[in-house]
Amino acid sequence: MDVRVGDLLEMKKAHPCGERRWLVLRAGMDFKLRCLGCGHEVMLPRHRCEKNIKKIVREESKDGA
Repeated sequence: MDVRVGDLLEMKKAHPCGERRWLVLRAGMDFKLRCLGCGHEVMLPRHRCEKNIKKIVREESKDGA
């Protein structure tokens, strides 16, 4: 699964604050994610995180052309 720093992940289950979207701060063997609802940051192993991803939202770079 292609997850990059700066991507927004929509998870299958909601965080206790009620938000399902997380911002990727670090990608590698572990992911560091920040909840977009309350700002809580967590580190998860890649396999556990990828299992719970519903959708990846990626902002494409905007060219001035």
